[in-house]
Amino acid sequence: MASSNSHRNGGVGYTSSITSNGTKVITDRQQQQQLFSSLNSINPKSSTTSSSSLKPKSSLRRSSTGSIAGSATAKDESRGVRGRVRVAVRLRPRNAEEAVADADMPDCVELQPELKRLKLRRNNWDSDTFEFDEVLTEFASQKRVYEVVAKPVVEGVLDGYNGTVMAYGQTGTGKTYTLARLGEEDKSARGIMVRALEDILAEISPETDSVSISYLQVNVKRSIKGKDSALSVENGNASHAAKILKPPIVRRGKLVIVDLAGSERIDKSGSEGHTLEEAKSINLSLSALGKCINALAENSPHVPVRDSKLTRLLRDSFGGTARTSLIVTIGPSPQHRGETASTIMFGQRAMKVENMLKIKEEFDYKSLSRRLDIQLDKLIAENERQQKTFQDEIQRIASEAQKRIAEVESNCAGALESTEINEFKKLLQNETLLRRAAEEEISGLRNEVAQWKRLEAAKSSEILKLRKLLEDESQEKAKLEEEIAALQSQLLQLSYEADETRRNLDKGEMAKLSGDLDSLLPQSNHQSSRDFADGASMAKLFEQVGLQKILSLLEADDADVRIHAVKVVANLAAEESNQERIVEAGGLTSLLMLLRSSDDETIQRVAAGAIANLAMSETNQELIVSQGGLELLSTTAANANDPQTLRMVAGAIANLCGNDKLQMKLRGEGGIKALLGMVRCRHPDVLAQVARGIANFAKCESRAFTQGTKMGRSLLIEDGALPWIVQNANNEASPIRRHIELALCHLAQHEVNAKDMITARALWELVRISRDCSRDDIRNLAHKTLTHSPAFQVELRRLRIDYG
Repeated sequence: MASSNSHRNGGVGYTSSITSNGTKVITDRQQQQQLFSSLNSINPKSSTTSSSSLKPKSSLRRSSTGSIAGSATAKDESRGVRGRVRVAVRLRPRNAEEAVADADMPDCVELQPELKRLKLRRNNWDSDTFEFDEVLTEFASQKRVYEVVAKPVVEGVLDGYNGTVMAYGQTGTGKTYTLARLGEEDKSARGIMVRALEDILAEISPETDSVSISYLQVNVKRSIKGKDSALSVENGNASHAAKILKPPIVRRGKLVIVDLAGSERIDKSGSEGHTLEEAKSINLSLSALGKCINALAENSPHVPVRDSKLTRLLRDSFGGTARTSLIVTIGPSPQHRGETASTIMFGQRAMKVENMLKIKEEFDYKSLSRRLDIQLDKLIAENERQQKTFQDEIQRIASEAQKRIAEVESNCAGALESTEINEFKKLLQNETLLRRAAEEEISGLRNEVAQWKRLEAAKSSEILKLRKLLEDESQEKAKLEEEIAALQSQLLQLSYEADETRRNLDKGEMAKLSGDLDSLLPQSNHQSSRDFADGASMAKLFEQVGLQKILSLLEADDADVRIHAVKVVANLAAEESNQERIVEAGGLTSLLMLLRSSDDETIQRVAAGAIANLAMSETNQELIVSQGGLELLSTTAANANDPQTLRMVAGAIANLCGNDKLQMKLRGEGGIKALLGMVRCRHPDVLAQVARGIANFAKCESRAFTQGTKMGRSLLIEDGALPWIVQNANNEASPIRRHIELALCHLAQHEVNAKDMITARALWELVRISRDCSRDDIRNLAHKTLTHSPAFQVELRRLRIDYG
């Protein structure tokens, strides 16, 4: 945890020296002792590095009201979350000097705390309005200021986030009063620094947590219960060792409390000589801090944090990983309106800065090592104690045996009677038995010692096995990752081969727009229909019936005759050699008329397929559009529900989208809208044709941009196609995905489309395509687009994505 790293003369009267980096460091030894005495009064055991002896309290984590920065949730612990710099403004009441000098003048600021606004008067009839995260009046208590400004940051530090509380404003506006007021006589006047220390020391556990304090920063280290790392062990006998080897999880949070030097102009400070030079250095550092905040607020690619020591010390507070709260202090006097306006604008710019909050959580391997060392020392000490006990017991038994033998020998000296000899023999036998029992006991004790040694060796062996198991698992994980990479490569190859197979199938699919024909006409009709019903080929059909006769049947009254006739025309149109003859004989006109007049969905489907076959020729494409075919296809797309009919219509429009000359007509006559409207079907074949049409249209636009014939935004983007394109850029169906990826690359070729693509999150898909696309040509095109687009490069740098 960090105490304030600069103090003002106007707050509590600290004697200080001004450094070249714009901060003030306490030099009065008596004031330093006063500050640490205040800390020790909170916790008698606290020192420069100490652990709290107070019991943990839960009120700190639950009583936050009016918080400026919210606490991170559990799901945010493993990844960074965005957190804007929160800014509060505090107004100082008029002092005695201002009450006399400005008695006839109104305050230059008007507060609206309920709306979190303040008004800065320009003159008697005009004012500027500014909004902050919190507006604190001159009547706001020190407790209120702490709860809305610093308490959420302190809670974040206890949760493992870095935090910064900073005060900025003109000299005498109450920065040091807000931050560093000790409140020895009146506890309600205590500042943010003392209150933050009280809450931290009240929250931590003296058994598991620690707090280190300095005049710059240094930190809160907390152990997290219930999140010990689990270690799986195959050997059941090693469960105790596995339990010991669970490393605890600790969180480290850093709190920096900064009392910046005064922001007034030099001509108002009245400084001279050495003090004037110090004031210049202060203004240079504050100016460097302002430049950094401006660069971060404008998302500039370069932030000049190395211009001063102050900005280097605060690089984590602005644009870094710390949760930052800034309180700007202002005065009401109209004489200092310029400094007040500058302070307000500094706070407004700081509100635009976003930090990436990250929790600092790690395994406490040092604690695990200490636990293992302590366990090992206990085992060694217990072993040594038992060995000493065994040796003492052996010596005691041997001494007693020698003593008893000596007593027996002395008692037997001079004894001549046989009764005494017999008693002596019995006694000797008893002593012999006792000696044997003692030797057996000693042998048992020696066996126990050996067993303890074996147990100690077994535990050491188990520790080695566990370490070896961890190494084997790491190697196995590396092998599995290599195998996964190889499988992914094989999967990409299989996907590419599947795409090639699908593309080959699609080429032949347009040639089969209808099934086998049972007959051209019913058997009651003329001879040519009976010949076709007998199985005549298309070539024989031309020779025997003739194209004009087949086309005339498109207008027959019998619906079955019209269906068979349009199927024959569709099959004939699949051959490129027949297309010109069909058009010259009026077949295209007949098909368009049939599509316009018929309500039969089968006729509509087959007619649309025949038109799609004819639309493969560039000459026929212009004829189709000139004869109103595009409007007919759009109308059919709007009314049809059958997926196969929609597939034929989408295929015809997709062929027209590949013509550079028809771009404006396609949009003006509703072709693009009709193409996008067919996605409602969601059938993969329909979506594949829609994606192909979009890719063809985007390719034609790309050529027009390159040739200089088109300067505005893409017509696809103007017609609202971009969201669907982005949504299906990673579609599971490879034909859809391949066409969409190609369309994205063509749209991204031109800078005029870049802003819309960034807004629609198409930039992420381009990055993915440049890395993961299975086709080299599309992947290379995406990579070229990203590296040559200035707008994309700026956005990638803003998102901190390294893409060269």
